Amino acid sequence: MKRISIFIWVLVGLAVMPACQRTNQLEQEAMRQDSINAALQDSINTANAEKDSLMQLMGDIADGMQQIKELEDIVSVNNLNGETPDRKKQLRDDIVLIQQSINKHKQRLADLERRLKQSTNYNATMQKSIDNLKAQLEDQQKTINGLTEQLAAAHIQIKNLNQSVDSLNTVTKNVTREKEAAVQETKQLTHEVDNLNTCYYVIGSKKELKANKIIETGFLRKTKILEGDFEMSYFTKADRRTLNEIPLHSNKAQLMTNHPKDSYEIVDHGNVKTLHIKDAHRFWEKSNFLVVKVD
Repeated sequence: MKRISIFIWVLVGLAVMPACQRTNQLEQEAMRQDSINAALQDSINTANAEKDSLMQLMGDIADGMQQIKELEDIVSVNNLNGETPDRKKQLRDDIVLIQQSINKHKQRLADLERRLKQSTNYNATMQKSIDNLKAQLEDQQKTINGLTEQLAAAHIQIKNLNQSVDSLNTVTKNVTREKEAAVQETKQLTHEVDNLNTCYYVIGSKKELKANKIIETGFLRKTKILEGDFEMSYFTKADRRTLNEIPLHSNKAQLMTNHPKDSYEIVDHGNVKTLHIKDAHRFWEKSNFLVVKVD
């Protein structure tokens, strides 16, 4: 009986051992798969990071090219000669900063290319992108070199100009004096022309004109215009070159001063009269004063 029990336990042990071995195998396979998945995820993360670095570097280089383009539009020998010293210093500082940026981008690109070549993610497409970035950086470097040379050339030209600054200042002063004299002469001529074209007119009743010593009347005497003793504040000042019409604000008007009759006309605008000057030159040729009596 004892022998039978031992035999049964041996059979049970032999049955359990394969099941334990299978469990261990499954656990080991699961661990191996997890390791593979982790490695694959790391590879994907690394590939994405390298791709992001490449894209960011492309953006940085594009920004740098835009900055250089803006500097190209500003920096030239002719433009620099008109810039202030502070502005020239700012341009030099900008070029230095861009040069430093180019050097940094070159180093970043070299590091990225080295990492990609050591990675399983390296492919022909990435290499083409790297080659394009290298070409863009070389173009940037050539442009910066040209801008630096233009700055140096402008500095030399400015130095040469400074050597003859005294003579240039003398010429400038002479030109300035001549210009000021010409301006004064022009102002004087303009003033004289304006004076020649200044005219004065007055519109008033007989009583008003007499009170302001513009006309003189008397019993059985003809009304006449006084000379040289006008009350000038009563007159309106105007430019006969632009004075074409004068509203008379009355339904009856008479010119007291002497003006050629064919040089003007009095027209009706509703119930009031308006003096229309047809020929300004002839109208004012005898006098720059106009006196109109209204009732």
